[in-house]
Amino acid sequence: MKYSKNYRKAVEAIDAKKVYSIAEACELVKKTSTVKFDATVDVSFHMNIDTTKADQQVRGTLILPHGNGKSKKICAITSKVEEAKAAGADFAGGKELLEKIQKENWFGFDVIVATPDMMGELGKVARILGPKGLMPNPKAGTVSVDIAKAIKEFKLGKVEYRLDKNANMALSIGRVSFSSKDLQENLEALTSTLVKVRPAAVKGSYIKTAVVHTTMGPSIKFTFEGM
Repeated sequence: MKYSKNYRKAVEAIDAKKVYSIAEACELVKKTSTVKFDATVDVSFHMNIDTTKADQQVRGTLILPHGNGKSKKICAITSKVEEAKAAGADFAGGKELLEKIQKENWFGFDVIVATPDMMGELGKVARILGPKGLMPNPKAGTVSVDIAKAIKEFKLGKVEYRLDKNANMALSIGRVSFSSKDLQENLEALTSTLVKVRPAAVKGSYIKTAVVHTTMGPSIKFTFEGM
């Protein structure tokens, strides 16, 4: 593969043999962006987890202190429509919105939040929402009696973290325009959360690799306490 001049220059700024601290990695990732637009800053982990075992699941949510620079459109499936709209939901309704999804293949939103009383109706379209990762789930913070709180948290920068079947995890923690300090605080919040939810059944190292990178930029290895 032939890399661009900017990419090769960015790679040269990184010591491939070094595992950087979070603070160092967050400073370096801003300097190694290879595009002219405000690139996303992503973090990727490969974990020492057997995802086939129920006692080794890693999934949950957290609020990034500074958000991740992405404005999420929220669809609220609830009987508390006015409350949801007042809290900032972009779309709010009940069966009619689910019918729109089913009949029109409508997905003009990023997150679905729901009240428990609507889960029966949502179950009818689970085969459509599930594959897209949009099915509300209590563990993801997308099913709540307090629909207003759930909406506001996602608007403030709440993100879901979860492993794929190969024990990989990827999240966006900000943009290149963020300050190094803001990126650092977001990454520290994420890594601190991951350490806290380490499954007791995991023996030995917990995180095999941890890297941060920008859109189309090179990866920077970093370390944190608790690995």
